Amino acid sequence: MTLFGDGLDAAVQKSFTRPAPKSAPAQMRYLVRQLKGTRPVAQTLRISQRTVERYVKNQIRKPRPDLAARLEREVKARWQPQIRAQAKERAATTGGIVIDTRARIGYTAPAGTTDDARIRHLTVALPPQYAARLFDAQQTGATDQQLQQITAEALKEVYFQDNGRRAGQLEEVRFTDVEHVEFDL
Repeated sequence: MTLFGDGLDAAVQKSFTRPAPKSAPAQMRYLVRQLKGTRPVAQTLRISQRTVERYVKNQIRKPRPDLAARLEREVKARWQPQIRAQAKERAATTGGIVIDTRARIGYTAPAGTTDDARIRHLTVALPPQYAARLFDAQQTGATDQQLQQITAEALKEVYFQDNGRRAGQLEEVRFTDVEHVEFDL
């Protein structure tokens, strides 16, 4: 499970203008249209081409739980690509992104400061450049750890340093033991 990657995807999915298909046959028909045939759908979902055809014809209606999860994931990954792109563009240029997290957050600072990491619940609006960095990193296949590092840098600048108005000697923010993270555009 990728906490940060899934959180970014969920934030983008909130901007969809229409709901994705819900039933397995409707999802299968959508994928057949998107991938232009039953064979590519079968290969993508790791099932037989005949099984795909039976879903399309409504001969099978209820998939196994693992197939249902793969089917839903593939449909959501392809659903409303222009709306998805517009939401990412808007966040990366003008809107920014809001992060709501509960995690152990601490920092490296000069001696004499209280830099111990502790559990904090933060809701912080990040500027567009960090939204752009997060979406670009996700697009290029960044790991959850890399997305977490970008988020830590953003929290350092926006939350701890208040965009350069305080804590100028702050060196590094440690962002660990993430209990929950949620993004919103």
